[in-house]
Amino acid sequence: MEALLTIIIPAYNEADSLPSVLPTLLSKCKIENWKVIVVNDGSADNTSEVLKTFGAEENLKVVSHKVNRGYGGAIKTGIINVTTKYCVTFDADGQHQVDDIKLILNKMVDTDADLIVGNRVGNKASSAFRETGKWIIRKIAKILMPINIYDINSGLKMYDTNLAKKYVAICPNSMAYSDIITLIFISQKHLVLEEKIKITKRIAGKSTIGVKTAFQTVIEIINILMLFNPLRIFIPLSIFFGIITTIWEIPLLIKGNGLSVGALFGYIFSVVVFLLGLIAEQLGLIRKLIVNNNE
Repeated sequence: MEALLTIIIPAYNEADSLPSVLPTLLSKCKIENWKVIVVNDGSADNTSEVLKTFGAEENLKVVSHKVNRGYGGAIKTGIINVTTKYCVTFDADGQHQVDDIKLILNKMVDTDADLIVGNRVGNKASSAFRETGKWIIRKIAKILMPINIYDINSGLKMYDTNLAKKYVAICPNSMAYSDIITLIFISQKHLVLEEKIKITKRIAGKSTIGVKTAFQTVIEIINILMLFNPLRIFIPLSIFFGIITTIWEIPLLIKGNGLSVGALFGYIFSVVVFLLGLIAEQLGLIRKLIVNNNE
């Protein structure tokens, strides 16, 4: 029977956790006829040597980067190498549960979804600092783009492989990948669902997520919004400057001073922002045509 699912594991300096994660996962894959792709993302520890000990596993494929490309870069390489109908990302640090994969796959098949996000709500495996950062990212994303997915940055995501391959070229190589790929699927009107999952603390190693990661993610969210719906940024800005200018000008008009130079500049600036939005919208349409032609 042809395999239906490939599990993609991005691994960077995970020599301590992989010996615990892979045996259980590979055993499950033999039973379910799933494939596994581990992307060794230029690890500086013994990750490469650890992976060689699993070389006899028929359902395991190892792809190595000579230099570190980043979390998103590793996932993108994994997706490019997938040959099954579905693929799922699975962290190498031991936080994800193998049983959740089967749960999400069943939902994927039953609902004919395009992307299912593992929802970690209620789980507290990460620090309060990281949870606060994730909360801020979610709030900013929801302000900029209407979404009904809670855990957009979850590392456990199952994709329709063809769609995932279609969009990887415009996704970042950084940790922001998790958020951006979800927003792309939503903005393109694909069926995106959530399924509650369980997570535990890391088996070993240390997370590289910090303030810099959160800042990069916000920038990438704005970039994607500029690609798919730039008017959502430019129209509010245009209206904002128009309102501020009007508030500034009303007292002067009441005094009979007429239209001030400052107000004239403000209104012109408001119109210019709106026109820039229209130009960005047209450029976005061209870029989307290019993306859609890459199927």
